[in-house]
Amino acid sequence: MKGNKAASLVIYVLLTLWALTTIYPLYWVVENSFKVKDKILQQSFALPVGELFTLANYRRAFDRLSIGRAYANSLFISGFVTIGVMLVAGLASFALVRFHFRLKKLCYTMVIAAMMFPVFSTIIPVYTMETSWHITNTSSWFLNMLSVILPQIAGNTSFAIIVLMGFVQSLPLELEEAAHLEGCTIPQIFFRIVVPLGKPSFVTVAIFSFLWSYNDLFTQMFFLRRPEMQAITRLLNELTSKEGTNYGLMAAAVTLVIIPVIVVYIFLQKYIIKGMTAGAVKG
Repeated sequence: MKGNKAASLVIYVLLTLWALTTIYPLYWVVENSFKVKDKILQQSFALPVGELFTLANYRRAFDRLSIGRAYANSLFISGFVTIGVMLVAGLASFALVRFHFRLKKLCYTMVIAAMMFPVFSTIIPVYTMETSWHITNTSSWFLNMLSVILPQIAGNTSFAIIVLMGFVQSLPLELEEAAHLEGCTIPQIFFRIVVPLGKPSFVTVAIFSFLWSYNDLFTQMFFLRRPEMQAITRLLNELTSKEGTNYGLMAAAVTLVIIPVIVVYIFLQKYIIKGMTAGAVKG
């Protein structure tokens, strides 16, 4: 017993130290975002009190950088990507598990193979295709957002299908058969039985899809070229190149960028483990 307690204590100490290596840099960035920019280099580890404290960095971020508009663009893109991935991957996983049809194995193989191709290898043909559709670099706000949403949905779908297939396989087939005998159609079975029972798995897919879309700078660099249509990560990249010496403004911008990510993890972190382990053990 004493040995187990000692081992547990060592593990907790190591995990605490590891957590501090992640939390402290975040604290340092937030702390410096409230400091006068001329004092950050000299007093980067001091608390932002007295003459050091200022809100000018945040005021400048909203006034000069139009960060509110970039926030709206990012949330719109990530929200639609999340909904699209959940819908497409959910229906596809349900079909691949429950239905028997020609080329089923080929479809599953293609889903697995799609995960092996990085976005860098497909961006040129995707950009060429979307340009032929006249939805890239246009004056239409919606078409520009759509040009980012479509490839991001495609990039997340394969992973989401694999996660959701594990869950659908664990569902008792008798539930769906009983619903079918009661007169439910296939769409009703999916939306009234599979989706409610698979809430942890669908939330996990939603979390990963949202965060991946929100943090995706590479796709935005190609498709969101107009300043008024930039998303938050693209705006931060522009800030780094233009305001490289204004560390106060950079710290404020980074703080504003990571707020949604932190909120998502704080409130939905329990669903990540539940969703990833759903279907791992039958019964």
